[in-house]
Amino acid sequence: MNEQERTNGPRAGVDEIPAPQDPAAEVVNEEVVEDAEVVEEEADSLEDAEVVSETGSLEDAPAGAGEAAPPTDPLADALRERDSYLELAQRARADFENYRRRATAQTAESERRGKAALAKGMLPALDNLERALSAAGVETGVVVDPAGEPPSEEVSARDALAAGVALVLSELRLALVRSGVISYDPVGERFDPLLHEAISTRQADGIASGTVLETLERGYRVDEQVIRPARVVVAG
Repeated sequence: MNEQERTNGPRAGVDEIPAPQDPAAEVVNEEVVEDAEVVEEEADSLEDAEVVSETGSLEDAPAGAGEAAPPTDPLADALRERDSYLELAQRARADFENYRRRATAQTAESERRGKAALAKGMLPALDNLERALSAAGVETGVVVDPAGEPPSEEVSARDALAAGVALVLSELRLALVRSGVISYDPVGERFDPLLHEAISTRQADGIASGTVLETLERGYRVDEQVIRPARVVVAG
């Protein structure tokens, strides 16, 4: 090799031989690349996890969470409380009125039943007194005022006894009237099965069929309730 060749280097057209590569360096480079990819994947997964957790927390949060509660109006609260107490008072008043009406009706019904029971117990005695006066020829339909003046004319013992019985009968009738028990004699009226009990029938000239001819026992009622119908003879 001459001096010119040493100065100018290899000859033109001659291929350069590449420098040999170190296998250890290639392995190191591959490991670095792999580590970088793993780190990048972990970073992406962490970002996804954070996004999911934030989304889940937003979805799980109740509606209005984090918002300030609206301020309450003391006047509106007081009005609502007043209306509630007023409604309770009105209900209590209505319940009391219903109870009072029921109690009044029950008291009146109990009083009426008591009067009816008392009258029923007295009716047999009244009937016997009326029969005794009828046998003595004394009119039993006339109520004698016990406060009235007794007759001054002289009477026989029989008449005196009849007058005394009539007085007792009148007092009993007045006591029943004051208690609301009314007696009735339906002679001449049209027969009513709700008020009368027909014991027998009899033909009578000039009287329409179904007319009450005679009252055998007077009827009694309390208000509109009949405690005993009048026992009568009806025209046939």
